[in-house]
Amino acid sequence: MAQAMRPQSSISLFATDGKPHPLQDTLVAITLVLGAVAFVTAFFHNLHLLTSWTGLIGIVTGLYGQFISVTTRERFALILGLGASALGFFLGMAHGGLFGGWLG
Repeated sequence: MAQAMRPQSSISLFATDGKPHPLQDTLVAITLVLGAVAFVTAFFHNLHLLTSWTGLIGIVTGLYGQFISVTTRERFALILGLGASALGFFLGMAHGGLFGGWLG
């Protein structure tokens, strides 16, 4: 319960340890944006190329962000972005895939 005894001077959106984390915050923002794009475009069958590629890139950036994340808030936001990216990726793959008939 040592964390309960520490006074919190300021509430930050991402860094709960009081230190700046620019790389982690950037990865969180990129993963959330890519996840939102992949999730929204997954509902349109003709956008499967955009859906699958943004989902794949969102998964990769989210996993790397999880690997180097420092705070719980970063991990929470990354999980949200990863989930949306994965859902978009899987639906994009089901609707035509990464290349959509361009290969083979």
